[in-house]
Amino acid sequence: MKYFKRILENVPTEPLLTEIASVSDAWAQATGRQDKIAVQREALAIPLRGLRKSMLYGRKRRDVHESRWTGSAASFPLACGFITDVATRLDADLGRAKIVCLPAGRRVYPHVDQGEYYRFRGRYHLVLKSSAGSWLKAGDEDVRMREGELWWFDNDQMHEAHNDGDEDRIHIIFDLLPASMREKAAASTERARLASLAAA
Repeated sequence: MKYFKRILENVPTEPLLTEIASVSDAWAQATGRQDKIAVQREALAIPLRGLRKSMLYGRKRRDVHESRWTGSAASFPLACGFITDVATRLDADLGRAKIVCLPAGRRVYPHVDQGEYYRFRGRYHLVLKSSAGSWLKAGDEDVRMREGELWWFDNDQMHEAHNDGDEDRIHIIFDLLPASMREKAAASTERARLASLAAA
């Protein structure tokens, strides 16, 4: 397959699901994703890492490389520890990250993630819960990811998801900047910083 690669299997999911369930109203605390992004309107999300607003430098949000832990991340140490460990193993830098729930019968509509931030990074999904296996399509390929599996997929392709099971589908989704792209991302930010200073 060109657009998908399974990275890990048999990741213990129960501790992570227990951690999520232990936080009251976890899914209701941040609704920006479903409120503002039309293709994501049927999904719920808990942001773990987000855009570093202080580094905008006049760029569109989709072109900002820098990210930081959110206020809600402290409530999910196991999830944060997992993605940090994967980044270390793959010699990569953590980007944005979230825990996402797609309720039964709901979908993420076809789209391509636009912007320089996404072009430089890889997108990863850890499946925590999916009664039917998580169906995801990218380009002309599709997979059914199973609980406890970590997958990379190419979100430069048109992609979509559908929960055709009868229970919530829960994933941890995160982006990694590979070591080979670190200098390029830093140079892009420096250009934006200098342009911002010149325009001030």
